[in-house]
Amino acid sequence: MAKAIQIGMGGYGPATTGFSKALKFIGERLQKQFGERVDIKYVWNVMDFGYRAEDILWLVESGVLTLGYQSSSYLTDRVPELGFVDLPFLFARRDQARAAMDGPLGQFLASKIEERVNYRILGWYENGFRQISNTLRTIRTPADMKGMRIRVLPSDVQARTFELLGAVPLRWDLTEAIAAIKAGTIDAQENPFANTVTYGVHKFHRYHSVTNHFYISRPIFLHRDSFEAWPKDLQGAMREAVAASVTYQRGLAEEEDVASRKAIIDEGCEIADLTTQELSAFPKAVQPLWADAQKAYGKEMFGMVPA
Repeated sequence: MAKAIQIGMGGYGPATTGFSKALKFIGERLQKQFGERVDIKYVWNVMDFGYRAEDILWLVESGVLTLGYQSSSYLTDRVPELGFVDLPFLFARRDQARAAMDGPLGQFLASKIEERVNYRILGWYENGFRQISNTLRTIRTPADMKGMRIRVLPSDVQARTFELLGAVPLRWDLTEAIAAIKAGTIDAQENPFANTVTYGVHKFHRYHSVTNHFYISRPIFLHRDSFEAWPKDLQGAMREAVAASVTYQRGLAEEEDVASRKAIIDEGCEIADLTTQELSAFPKAVQPLWADAQKAYGKEMFGMVPA
């Protein structure tokens, strides 16, 4: 019998998260189809082994792992076009964002990643809309953020967004951010509620505001050399498994959002649901960034965002 094809899949969250469950969904589907032809292993959270969250990028690019996911913002330094989906208030609704990432915009961005990185991109998981939490005060206006030290993803667009909102952005990896939050050395962070709860931030931050300022996706990437060396039937099965796992993960994301809001409230924290008028002040504050984006990305990319 031929030696089994090894497939190592990894992420940076506990096995209980929707992302880890989505990886297991892929693995179990392939195992059922191919049996002893494949040898599937999981590393749910690379941070448990002394890695930083961002290390998932090189672990897959080098072939140490076969498949992984990461927020697209972590790749913006290498793939500048990804800065487009870091724009604040680019998407108004979840269905609009999903349609964009499953359509021409997602295909365009996948091709740009593959031009520069040794990946094969097979789909986009939903990290979702991001909210702000902090230790200082309720945020209802940009003025409430003045001088607030906030961790942001490693993206110039995101850093500029919070500068315009009056905060002091810190481009940090998740590993550094968690340590700083526990030590109380930064004031704020921004994340979907599910991430906030997964990493225990709600145990340190009392104030949470629903701003929906960014919608972030996580590309699902494979070590391209390994993927292209597989038999065609396995390549096709992996594509199908990842596509099915995207639907599965997005459903879990909706459930996690509801459960995480409850966990935050149960911890004794405050969640501020801003009024339409309060929310309108945030896009206005970042208009200079949008003016620059129109020049940088052009009509073509903006035209890929469905109404």
